[in-house]
Amino acid sequence: QVQLEESGGGLVQAGGSLRLSCLASGRTFRNIVMAWFRQAPGKEREFVLDISGSGGARHYPGSGKGRFTISRDNAKNTAYLQIDSLRPEDTAVYYCAADPDGSNWDAAGPRRPSLYSYWGQGTQVTVSS
Repeated sequence: QVQLEESGGGLVQAGGSLRLSCLASGRTFRNIVMAWFRQAPGKEREFVLDISGSGGARHYPGSGKGRFTISRDNAKNTAYLQIDSLRPEDTAVYYCAADPDGSNWDAAGPRRPSLYSYWGQGTQVTVSS
């Protein structure tokens, strides 16, 4: 079991920045592939970015090209999503997700929710124009 808890969402003006955090527990964190997805009202859950257990690799592209940066601190069991130059269309619930042993890292096809076994409850990001 992996427990995930997101934080850092909120209301921000367009052009601003946010850093979302995801605290993981229950498994050895350095073995867990961490990902961020987002879901806007009326839309499907969308892959943003993910990061390998060591922090050395990521999958692209997701919606997270350019303005989004994923990172992790294995000493703190925490993954981060930095979002810069926020736009109103970035408004969504942001979820962190975990592939607990990285077994789906080389899965064919686009990064999709089914590749990640564990999910946080989500944190709302609202960007005002």
